[in-house]
Amino acid sequence: MISSVRGTVLGVAGTSAVIEVGGVGLSVTVTPQHALTLRVGSEATVRTALIVREDDLSLFGFVDSDELAVFDLLRGVTGVGPKSAMGVLAAMTPGQIAAAVAGEDDAAFRKVSGIGPKTAKLIVVSLAGKMQVAPASAARVPITKAAVSENVLVALVGLGWSERVAAQAIEDALGGASVDESATVGSLLRLALANLGPQQVGAR
Repeated sequence: MISSVRGTVLGVAGTSAVIEVGGVGLSVTVTPQHALTLRVGSEATVRTALIVREDDLSLFGFVDSDELAVFDLLRGVTGVGPKSAMGVLAAMTPGQIAAAVAGEDDAAFRKVSGIGPKTAKLIVVSLAGKMQVAPASAARVPITKAAVSENVLVALVGLGWSERVAAQAIEDALGGASVDESATVGSLLRLALANLGPQQVGAR
């Protein structure tokens, strides 16, 4: 099991980062927010989970042990695979997930692309009593609205949308966002993705 990697970032595109470890470039899937913190040429330490399948070895990366722990818990829920678990972490912080589970708020998970009503309910039921993350940790240090919008734009373009489409989605999201939602990259990105809809991924 590869539990962490540390090395030079060779490239970052969308939700994929390549980190050189011992002369070998490892492809690691990360959340859009995490990808924004990685800089080509700089050193990075990433907590990881190696998913082994008959025809595939996939490495998923996380900012810290809280994200990794939540990822493992989510994968234990029926109907939630690694990609869906990453989708939840892209839309919600570990603290927000803990708060949703504690409050039996399955609606929070239904907002995540690929998570239906039944699976959302299963997440709440399955994770009840298992979360070790304090709900209060959901708060993030806010940055300026302009910086938030710029970071979300970079993330959406990296995921395959054109700059024009991405900018419009961000503008629409800001129009209906609360002060708190527009203050963090994660929240605004979730709203913009909801406006775009999964069927438009890769739209130019």
